[in-house]
Formats: sequence, C-alpha cells, structure tokens
Amino acid sequence: MKILITGVAGFIGSHLCEKLLSKGYSIIGTDNFDDFYSKEIKKANLQFSRLHSDFHFIETDIRNFRDLIKLRNEKIEIVIHLAAKVGVRPSIENPQDYINCNITGTHNILELMKAINCSKLIFASSSSVYGNNKKIPFSETDSVDAPVSPYAFTKKSCELMNFNYHHLYNSSIVNLRFFTVYGPRQRPDLAIHKFFDKIYKNELIELYGDGKTGRDYTYIEDIVNGIILSVEFINSQTHPVYEIINLGNNHPVQLSDLIHAIKIVIGKPVKTTNLPMQQGDVDLTFADISKAKRLLNYLPVTTLSDGLHKFKTWYENK
Repeated sequence: MKILITGVAGFIGSHLCEKLLSKGYSIIGTDNFDDFYSKEIKKANLQFSRLHSDFHFIETDIRNFRDLIKLRNEKIEIVIHLAAKVGVRPSIENPQDYINCNITGTHNILELMKAINCSKLIFASSSSVYGNNKKIPFSETDSVDAPVSPYAFTKKSCELMNFNYHHLYNSSIVNLRFFTVYGPRQRPDLAIHKFFDKIYKNELIELYGDGKTGRDYTYIEDIVNGIILSVEFINSQTHPVYEIINLGNNHPVQLSDLIHAIKIVIGKPVKTTNLPMQQGDVDLTFADISKAKRLLNYLPVTTLSDGLHKFKTWYENK
C-alpha cells in the first residue's frame, strides 16, 4: 500500500514514516520546511527514512494546489495529513497564516484526493478544539464550539470540512485529536523540549500561571501506534466511515509536577518564575480514550517517567 504523509519532516511525521516503512508500506512524503523552526532540524528528521528504497520525498506546499497535483500519478491509496501551521500563541498574532495553511491547505488535500480517486484520509486534529471544556475527561461527543485560539478554530473547521467531503464524495475519514505529544525530535518551542534546554543551560524557566494547569502528555510511540491502528481500521471498513477519535494518555499532569519529574530525570537544579497565563492557553487537557480503545484497540503504555528518560537520552546525544 502506498501512503502519502504530509508534514513528513516534522516531529510526528518523521517517526510515523519510519514505523510505516518498517512495516512494509511505501511512503510518499511531502513537506515545505516551514520556517517556524530550523529547516536543518527537519532535514535531520528524515535521515533514516531517506535510506529506505520505499520512501520518496517531494518538497511541496499544501497551500499551493499546483504543487500538490504533481502527485497525481503516484497511485496513493491513503493520505495521512499531518502538515499544518502549528502553535497556539503565534496563531493569535497572525491568524491569516493559519487559515491559509490549515484550512485552505486541507481543502487542497481533499481536492487532490478527489482528483486521484483516493478515498481514505487520516487527519491530524488537536485537543485544542476542546477549549476550556469543563467536563472531564474530554470526550468526542462534547461540544467544541468555544475555541480559544485561531489554531483551535482552524482544526475544528477542518473536521467540519472533512465531514462535508465524506458526505458528498463517500470518503472514509478519521480525525485524530492528538493530546500534547512529546518525545525525541519534539519541536524546540514545546514545553518539555524547552524546559530541558533551560535546565541544561542553567537558565530561568518561565511558567505561565500558578503551576496548576494540566496537560495529557502522550509519548510519540503511543501516538504513532494510534495512527497506524487508524490506518488498519480505515482499511478494514467495507463502507465509508467518518470518525473523530482522541489519542491521548488519559492521565493529565500538572505543570508543577512536570517540572519536578524533569528535575528528577535530569538531576540538575531548576530555576523557575511564574508569569500570567497567556491568551489562547487552556487550563487542562484530559483525553477520554474509551472510543480509541473500542475502535482501534489503542492503549498507551509509556509512563511520563519512562518518556522523559527516553527524551533525556535523545537530548544528550542529538
């Protein structure tokens, strides 16, 4: 089976690509090397995949349909759409960029699928669509009509657009809502990577809020496993399906507890200061993963301590 992975040079995309190649899939990978963070980091993410004969990389921007249509002869059977403009706070500063990339880009992917008669899509959504949901844990049946950042509303918009294409064109689509993914190759702007940087450099860590905000930290291997289970699920269906599925760890960790856990793993002193909460940030993310267990047999296995130790090993050798 030939799979298209958009955003293949990113944190999740590069791990997913390697795992799928090891399972015998043929991968077409695209990325535009967005300058949100270093292009060299993204190129390094692909070093192992590029050694594989079943991997073919094409530098492509999903915002440009003329770029994407170059893939029309690749006989793609399923699309895993990870490419997106990322970051909650930057989306407040420049929402138009997020609309152009996340909404228009996803529309272009859906149109490409029509053009090449590909009817299966795995879409990377986000826990951010839940906003400051008061009911916990967050379930796929909860209302997500109160996004608190432009990034969140673009992801919700894409879920709605995906349903429309499922309805009109009988596409099978699984929207995966990822919950705070971490691990080796994590983006340098994200909390765990940033905290490691600060501690190793003996710099002050700025914490937003009182330390009681919580995140459902989910290790990269568990997320990749959930995506692959989604591929197997969508391939096993005899009729078009549309699903929204949480992929999380079902175990939120408070910010203050995360700092303490990292301190134990690294074994170095930690200096922190507290700042006001930032616009767009939510108080808590907490995934109800019962649907993922039922439909995909998804079960995260990596504890925070184990994940942080694995991250430490990677960090010290990168």
